[in-house]
Amino acid sequence: MSATIGLVLLAAGMAAVSSWLILFPIRKFADQLGLLDRPGGHSSHTVPTPLGGGLGIYLGILSTITLATLAAALLRDPTSIPGWVSGLRDLVSPAVIPESWWEAATLHAPGVWSRCGDVWWLIAAGTVLVTLGLLDDRFGLPVGLRLGVQFGISAAVVWGLDIELSLFLVAGWLTKLLSVVWIVAVINSFNMLDNMDTLSSGVAAIIAGSMALVMMTIPDPGTDRPQLLVASLLLVVAGALIGFLFHNRPPAKIFMGDGGSYLVGFLIAVGMLMATFAAGENSDAVAGDVGEGSWVGSRPHAVLAPLCAMAVPLYDMITVIWIRIRQGRSPFQGDHSHLSHRLVDLGLSRTGAVSTIHLLTATCGLAALLLTHVGVWQSIAVLGIVLCLLTLIGILESTQWRRSKP
Repeated sequence: MSATIGLVLLAAGMAAVSSWLILFPIRKFADQLGLLDRPGGHSSHTVPTPLGGGLGIYLGILSTITLATLAAALLRDPTSIPGWVSGLRDLVSPAVIPESWWEAATLHAPGVWSRCGDVWWLIAAGTVLVTLGLLDDRFGLPVGLRLGVQFGISAAVVWGLDIELSLFLVAGWLTKLLSVVWIVAVINSFNMLDNMDTLSSGVAAIIAGSMALVMMTIPDPGTDRPQLLVASLLLVVAGALIGFLFHNRPPAKIFMGDGGSYLVGFLIAVGMLMATFAAGENSDAVAGDVGEGSWVGSRPHAVLAPLCAMAVPLYDMITVIWIRIRQGRSPFQGDHSHLSHRLVDLGLSRTGAVSTIHLLTATCGLAALLLTHVGVWQSIAVLGIVLCLLTLIGILESTQWRRSKP
C-alpha cells in the first residue's frame, strides 16, 4: 500500500514540476498572445499581469496523464513488457525507484489502462473548457455563450461516462440533470473566487487534496482497495495547482484566468461524481467501524462529503449572487462583493483574508474526511460544525454591513 501511495504522490509531484516549468515561457509570451490583464474595471492589481496560468495547469496535468497512460500501456501485460523497460528497471538504483514501486506499477497497470478511456474523455472535455476560458480572457465572451458551453460539456460527460450524484434515488434523468448543474456550479464557484493572489488556486488545491485523502480511505464497492483512479486524478490536479502557486504568490507574476478556473472546477466536480462515498457489500454495518471491508450503505450521509468540502466556494458564490441581485445588478457583473473583499472590509489585510479563507477551506476539508468515517449521529455534529463556521462568518460580515449603511 505504501508503494502505491508513493506512485500516486510521484504523479502529483510530476504535475507540480511540469506546471511550474511550463509557466515560465507562458509568462514570457503572454503579452504576444494577448493574455494580459490590465488594471481597471473591478480588478484590484496596479500593474499589467499575464493571464494564461490555466494553460500551464492544463499542460502540467496533460503531460502527467500522458506519461501515466504510456506507463500503463507498457506494463499492463507482465508477459509482454518491452525489453528496454526491463533493462531500465535493472539499471535504475532501488534508492531512486524502490523495487516495491515497480511491483505496484505492474500490479495496477491493467486497472489504470482499463480506465484510460474515461480519463481521456475528461481531458478532451477539459480542453474545450480551457479553450473557452482562454478565449474569454482574450476577447471577453458573452455570459450566455460561456454558460451554454459549460452546460453542454457537463451534459456530454455525465451522459457519456454515465456518472451522476449519489443521492440514493432512482430518479434517472433528474439525478443526471442535477449532476450537470453541480458541475457548472463548481466551475463558476472557482471562477468567482479567483479575485486575489493564490486564493482560488489555493482553495482548489486544498479541496482536491482533502477529497483525494477521502478517496484513499474509502474502498471501491465490494473491495478493500482505495479508489486510486479518482484519488490520483485529484492529486494530479492539486500538484499542477501547487506548481502554479509558485508563480501566483504575491505579488503575482501570472493569473490563473478563466481557462484555469474552468478546468480546475470541472475536474474537481467530475472527480467527486466519479467517486463512491458509501460502498461495499462486505460490511459490519456498525457506525464508526472503519476497518477493512466496513463500507456500506449504513453511511448514506457520506455523500455529503463533496458539499462539505466545497462549502466555502459555494458560500462565496451564493452570497455574491444574493448581494448583486439585492442591489439590482446582474449576478454576472464583476465587483468587490466577494468573501475575500468583505473580509478586507472587516480590517484584514489581503494576505490575511486569503489565509483565513484557506483555513476555512482546510477545516471544511477535514470535516469532509471525518464525515465519511463516522455514524449518523456523529455526522450531524460534523455538519453542525461546518454550518456554525459559516454562520460565524456571516455574523461577522453582517456587523460590517450594518456599519456601512448610511
